[in-house]
Amino acid sequence: MRHSETIAIVTGGAQGVGNAIAARLAEEGCTRLMLTGRSEAKGAKAVAALAEKGVDARFTALDLQDPAGCLALVEATVGAFGDLTALVNAAALGARGSITDTSPDFFDEMFATNVRGPFFLMQGFVRHRLARGGSGWIVNILSNCAHCGQSYLAPYSASKGALATLTKNVANAHRHDRIHCNAILPGWMDTPGEDATQRKFHGAQDGWLAAAEAGQPMGQLAKPAQLAGLAAYLLSAESGVMTGALIDYDQNIPGAYPE
Repeated sequence: MRHSETIAIVTGGAQGVGNAIAARLAEEGCTRLMLTGRSEAKGAKAVAALAEKGVDARFTALDLQDPAGCLALVEATVGAFGDLTALVNAAALGARGSITDTSPDFFDEMFATNVRGPFFLMQGFVRHRLARGGSGWIVNILSNCAHCGQSYLAPYSASKGALATLTKNVANAHRHDRIHCNAILPGWMDTPGEDATQRKFHGAQDGWLAAAEAGQPMGQLAKPAQLAGLAAYLLSAESGVMTGALIDYDQNIPGAYPE
């Protein structure tokens, strides 16, 4: 029960990767969780599932494009639970856009959601941990697209690359305060959000997942519950001195080419 003392915020905690991480923390003893998302209905369902496991879980509808709301969430979590020891930035905007068709407004929306929101959540978290004498754990969920990404993911890839640099910057700035900041860079994942994206942007029909998995080296897309184990490790004291790490979580290797 390595997370029996953990008090965490998990953005995007109502579904997908964020929800899997919240569930894994609960399995490992965490009893105080603040989840965020856009859907009140999904948030209520996630909270109810965690409550059945004895978790005091709360849900807050959060607009990541609102810096004041991000800072207020940290204060609200501390007010509700008395402390805050861990932060997971899992929520993100994954809409499509290329270098030729991305508008300034869409670019700004992407960076406000995927970079500015996590920035101010980390700012609030770090300020709180410093006020408590230091220590703490941050995990940012990025994407393998931070290395490059497809042509139709130009602003998304750029935003994840920015968050990768920010992860290292925060880790370096606060390692002497024992505040750990690491990131996981998943490849193609089997999530409800990915199903919606495939149907909306790529015309996918029922059966697309099985066809996609059949073409993967390990016969599957990455699963949120599998990734959650790694996140739980990075959020625990068992991760030791590890900080500033960008961990590729995929079956395809950046820089590798067909033989």
